[in-house]
Amino acid sequence: MLGVVASALGGPEVLRVAELPEPEAGPGQVLVRTRAVCVHPADVAATTGMIPGGPVPPPFLPGWDIAGEVAAVGPGTTEFRVGDRVVGMIPWYLTRGAPGGYAEFVAADAGWLVPLPDELDFVSAATVPLNAQTAHQGLALISPVGRLLVTGASGSVGGFVTQLAVRAGYHVLAQASHDDEEWVRGLGAHEVIPRSADLAPVAAVFDAVPLGEAAAAAVEDGGVVVATRPTPPIIPARGVRQEVQLIHLDRELLADLVGQVASGRLRTRVAATLPLAEAAEAHRRVLAGGLRGKLVLTLS
Repeated sequence: MLGVVASALGGPEVLRVAELPEPEAGPGQVLVRTRAVCVHPADVAATTGMIPGGPVPPPFLPGWDIAGEVAAVGPGTTEFRVGDRVVGMIPWYLTRGAPGGYAEFVAADAGWLVPLPDELDFVSAATVPLNAQTAHQGLALISPVGRLLVTGASGSVGGFVTQLAVRAGYHVLAQASHDDEEWVRGLGAHEVIPRSADLAPVAAVFDAVPLGEAAAAAVEDGGVVVATRPTPPIIPARGVRQEVQLIHLDRELLADLVGQVASGRLRTRVAATLPLAEAAEAHRRVLAGGLRGKLVLTLS
């Protein structure tokens, strides 16, 4: 099979298209024929070695979120059949590239996957697992408050946070990228704030960018800041609780979130698709920034 391998630690240039042995589905696993794999900043961080737990020795396969079809079923696996449409999250924090999603086939534990409703296409589905679960799990770290500031609301995690928080009863102030205010407003935000605006004090911040110090300055004393990666500590005397949301796979939650996207209750968006062989170009675009939605690698 074809896969895209990080041959060394470094920038996009270290990604190589390679012929790899096709994996086999072991006990409790299924073999997924990958149709779409989402490109995340976490993939870029993996190739540069800037990930929690330290660098992964190359070569390895990047890739967390996949959508595709079951090509084979391993011994003892009863949840899926050949031909089933599935979407899931490879827990890359555990697999560390063995396996990863940048490949034509993935031998995945059945517990990593959920059924993919017919109403949802492979490309859109691949944008859901890591982003929507991060949003839901991070929001659960914030007790219901009146006013919640979401940074990076134009992005995928911030967009899901905005939608989930509005539904949960928060008064959401969503910070939008330039010329992207309409998208964020369409997610239900009560107030849309340009990135250049001064941030008024709020009881809680979901720092999806993360901004770090600027987000800390916007939270009231005694409030809470949830960030998607470690940020500088806030002066203890302010009494601000800081939380770092690191994703963990929750299959029941994933199935629910995928169902909500399929039914239209949650929205996601795709900036562009590229063939798997152009993964290096996808990483370059992620590093350049300014994307409106996720980049997704596709396979025929």
